Amino acid sequence: MQKLQDIVEPLLIWYQINKRELPWRKDKEPYHVWISEIMLQQTRIEAVKSYYTRFMRELPTIEKLASVNEEKLLKLWEGLGYYSRARNLNKAAKMIMEKYDGKMPTTYEQLLHLPGVGEYTAGAIASICYNEKVTAVDGNVLRVISRVIGSKEDVLLLETKRKIEQKLRDIMPTQSGDFNEALMELGECICFPNGAPTCDKCPMNKMCIAYQKNLIEDIPVRIKKLKRKNETKTVLVMITSEEKIAIEKRINQGLLSGLYQLPNAEGDLNENEIKELLKDWGLSVKRISYLKKAKHIFTHVDWEMDCYLVEVESENGKFMWVTKEELVKKYPLPTAFQKVIK
Repeated sequence: MQKLQDIVEPLLIWYQINKRELPWRKDKEPYHVWISEIMLQQTRIEAVKSYYTRFMRELPTIEKLASVNEEKLLKLWEGLGYYSRARNLNKAAKMIMEKYDGKMPTTYEQLLHLPGVGEYTAGAIASICYNEKVTAVDGNVLRVISRVIGSKEDVLLLETKRKIEQKLRDIMPTQSGDFNEALMELGECICFPNGAPTCDKCPMNKMCIAYQKNLIEDIPVRIKKLKRKNETKTVLVMITSEEKIAIEKRINQGLLSGLYQLPNAEGDLNENEIKELLKDWGLSVKRISYLKKAKHIFTHVDWEMDCYLVEVESENGKFMWVTKEELVKKYPLPTAFQKVIK
């Protein structure tokens, strides 16, 4: 424990010198930190910057977020994926308006009651904004600490996470927000998950067991148990002579629930099978052209997509028919289908 305590001072000094300038770090406004932390789940920082700026321009306050309609919210979120995060933001904002008079809760325990706010996010907000001495342990922090202490315990296990949280609570300084951010920053900029970390630039390399014993490639240990599922789909870009494109809304459950999609079918259909499908849908085909293969990777499933451009005689009532401009500006289309449109 004394060895781990020794990381605190050099880590805080390193952070003050090297921390990146990020839009949500301009102040410690809890609303800004909350939105950024939710966006950063499963998404790289560089990708989030433009989304964050646009989101704040459109929804600068909790009150605005609470009152936004779902379609606009999902359009603002388009491309970030994991759309339940956006819906939970809206639910949480409504709760804050009703229960906390429009102001963010100020303690870790209160924050945990907000929809979509888990232990890590609550810890990040509570420590960064209110300097509460709580941990914020994500994958970056698990990797950094596992390497420092030379742990070969599986970081995918909750038991391992709990042990590391306790170790960090025992050494947590009064500058808890800076300490938590410093660990995250180190994991993102120095102690990489893939490829060679830049250990020579790390302020903790003299204390890091994995570095000293040449165990960087062996730690952290991750024993994956989930098997990925592969699905094959035929995706159709159906367009009329007036250049209206067919879309439809997905059901409100499961993967990509409530978002819009291009018409598609399970399996790898040939042109004759596509024509039969379109006939069942009440559409007359002028021409079918093969576009390309596309792939999209979700958390537990991969989509392999064969994509076709289908020119039809006219619209029908089964689908919504929108212009390209409407599709871009109004309707939230998941990244999987954006790949096809592009």
